[in-house]
Amino acid sequence: MLLTGTAISVQAQENPLIAISKGSSSESYLAYGAWLKNLDPEIRWVDMSVYPLDSALSILEKCSGLLLSGGEDVYPGRYGKESDTARCDKPDLERDTLEFDLIQKAGEMKLPILGICRGLQILNVAYGGSLIIDIPQDIASTIHRCPDKFNCFHEVAFLYGSFINKVTGSMSGRSNTNHHQAIDQLAGDLVATGWSGDGIIEAIEWKNPAGKPYLLGVQWHPERMDLSSPLSLKTGLSFIQAARVYMLNDNK
Repeated sequence: MLLTGTAISVQAQENPLIAISKGSSSESYLAYGAWLKNLDPEIRWVDMSVYPLDSALSILEKCSGLLLSGGEDVYPGRYGKESDTARCDKPDLERDTLEFDLIQKAGEMKLPILGICRGLQILNVAYGGSLIIDIPQDIASTIHRCPDKFNCFHEVAFLYGSFINKVTGSMSGRSNTNHHQAIDQLAGDLVATGWSGDGIIEAIEWKNPAGKPYLLGVQWHPERMDLSSPLSLKTGLSFIQAARVYMLNDNK
């Protein structure tokens, strides 16, 4: 596991290096790297948020996948709702800049990308979409937050034949939930392929995937779920496999 201050070798490696947009500083953030390591002990990962922007972008060139983790709300001025900033949960403008630049560079590299919760949301914003500022206030739904955030669940349904349907091998599943924001206007290059019962988008992928790299965004937190759930196990394994394929092709 690579943490703050760890030197990164630029030499070819036998196992993928995964860039996590924010992967340390607390137990919740460390869970992303731990989840990847549980799925594949040989995976290496690096927390991009501890590096200056130019260093993080340089490090990304050595990576085989980008995981956009959960966290603070994306600054609403990024999608035309600046007047709603007071209703957001402590936007981190520096982190926003880092992640928008990582997404852009990952796209240029055709790097596999997995977005989790905020990661799904910032992917949608980066490609031109917008967000619901506050689910309970704006659509009067209460299923996405509970007093105990680690024991809050709802059902999700998947579009038949979609990538997430194929990845999980399921048409539906029980997801954990702990968020007050979600996708509002969907970006034009993306398609919604998973929904909760109140219509909130729970999974996104490319609308036209031909010739495009792996991209999957999920609203739930697979890193907090039991690996017996395909929404955790199979989602993570599909991303790791994409990173391994990218590494092999990139090293040829």
